[in-house]
Amino acid sequence: MTDPSGDGLHDGESIEQGTTEHASQGSLPEGLSRRLFEAYPVSMLVIDSTGEIVSATERASETLGLPHDELVGRTYDPSEWPLHYDDGTPVPAADHPVARVFETGDPAFGFEHWIELPDGTERWFSSNAAPLCDADGSVEYVAFAFEDVTPLKRREKRLTSDHVRLLEFRADEPAVPPSLRVDRGETQIEIDSVVSLPDGTTVQYMGTADLAASDFVTAIEEVPHFLDARLLSSIAGHNRIEAHSESATVARVFSALGGRPREIIVGPDEVRFRGELPGDVDHRQAADEIRRFHPTAELVSEELVYSPHLLYDIVADALTDRQSATLDAAYFSGYFDTPRTSTGDELAERFGVTRQTFNQHLRKAERTVFQHLFEKSGAEGR
Repeated sequence: MTDPSGDGLHDGESIEQGTTEHASQGSLPEGLSRRLFEAYPVSMLVIDSTGEIVSATERASETLGLPHDELVGRTYDPSEWPLHYDDGTPVPAADHPVARVFETGDPAFGFEHWIELPDGTERWFSSNAAPLCDADGSVEYVAFAFEDVTPLKRREKRLTSDHVRLLEFRADEPAVPPSLRVDRGETQIEIDSVVSLPDGTTVQYMGTADLAASDFVTAIEEVPHFLDARLLSSIAGHNRIEAHSESATVARVFSALGGRPREIIVGPDEVRFRGELPGDVDHRQAADEIRRFHPTAELVSEELVYSPHLLYDIVADALTDRQSATLDAAYFSGYFDTPRTSTGDELAERFGVTRQTFNQHLRKAERTVFQHLFEKSGAEGR
């Protein structure tokens, strides 16, 4: 029977038992394999021959969106865990990695698929399955390790996609703060960039020529999503601000799906949101996320156009998330302008790091950009 704690396997047998048997031969100290399993930095399940999940790492619980006590003891039924290939075709039950290992006794490595989680989100996984055999060589358990590679797949698809979708969503006037509402005409706000900070919040860089500087800052601060806003520059009637957000915004939805937010247009009785998504991303994903905080939002236009951003995407793929965020923040906050509209100390404070650490991230990002511009592309062109 299964150990009710979820830490062991069957009939009092534990994962560390095999380790204990070999400890006297100079391999691992007693109990170390259990500690290794609990600390394993990827998601892992152990499944017995009846299909029951008898052990799971906390990382697996987090990745699958299920409490640990609901995951352990659950049956690994392929009909309840539908996997799909890249083109959306369902993976037959017999081809599930766990089923293949039990059937053949051979490990299955590098299997990529996407799955719909209990909360309705679709995530890409890369998985490996290996047999754990008994003394007779029969497969008694299967160790199933998997990792969420959704961001990597989105980057890969963005690099291989020649097109983007220009989308426009519309929501009713209540989605607009009072100070932004207009009786006639339109107010247009351009969104330059959305930068994710280490604490889970974001900074958005926005500009407009349709509002006075003080009115622009006041209006953005009235939006419940934003914590604060500050004026960066006011040149020839065009005002740019930096706004700090603690929760989801429409701009953040586009960025999270691998796209780019473009602008917000406020009319007398509506607000419209425009942005780009990779050509292979279903617009319904964006619509579902936007409706979480703008329930009346609806898609009003969609256009598939050619994307000229190949070099940008190649460079973005080469940067780490921290380097990309640092470079975006420095550029759009006016750090490279003369005179500067943001200092290194201000940006370092936003990221919660020292000025020296911020400068290190920025220099590494700059070097990566210059390397692709002057070395890699130049070498390929010769």
